Amino acid sequence: MVKTADEITLMRISGRLLGSVFEMLDTINLCGMSTMQINDLVEHFITEDLAARPASKGQYGFAYVLNCSINDVVCHGVPSEHEVVRDGDIINLDITLEKNGFIADSSKTYVVGNAPAPAKRLVQIAEGAMWAGIRKVRPGAHLGDIGYAIEKHARKHGCSVVREYCGHGIGREMHEDPQVLNFGRPGRGLQLREGMTFTVEPMVNLGSRQTVTRDDGWTVATRDGMLSAQFEHTVAVTASGVEVLTLREGERNRA
Repeated sequence: MVKTADEITLMRISGRLLGSVFEMLDTINLCGMSTMQINDLVEHFITEDLAARPASKGQYGFAYVLNCSINDVVCHGVPSEHEVVRDGDIINLDITLEKNGFIADSSKTYVVGNAPAPAKRLVQIAEGAMWAGIRKVRPGAHLGDIGYAIEKHARKHGCSVVREYCGHGIGREMHEDPQVLNFGRPGRGLQLREGMTFTVEPMVNLGSRQTVTRDDGWTVATRDGMLSAQFEHTVAVTASGVEVLTLREGERNRA
């Protein structure tokens, strides 16, 4: 759960590489691409350009390097040659990367083309919820502080937070202790210590927080069919606060 300074250094490398994957995707017009094309593009970039390993591939029997969750899909969307990104969609790309034995995990929801105003607003709210949680990370704080800040931000803007899925510890394994819930009570839960590494990853719905898992056994969607958006970063607890290990260019003023 708690990493040494040397281990944090290695995780910082993995995180920076994963950040560069999203910086590459930021330059791509996703409209008209199949989700499998996006998957293959990311796999080539990670393996060839970055000489790293896509950590999701083969994990829990999952055959792909990313999850792609469009519109009402909350998380764990499966790449397909038949699913094409359309103008007006929102799509979350959730990607993991391993380098030197340590894993980083991050996701971003992209607004594709001329998305309607409620979709754009939801994406902004979800991103804001993630940062609200991250800003609570420091030694002596509690996991409940993070979850409370996330849900408070979402509810303030009339949205709900999915409760069945959450952040997690991360390091040599993709999923380690502790679970980082996206709801909670201030001052409750595990107390944070310097060297802890975990993800903060709220899933925010425009409607109800209720979800349903589709027949493929992976894809989780909103029960009411309304939009969902997610953002995720891998963070480390530092002596004075928090370091976002997967920080991307353009986010320096947010950390």
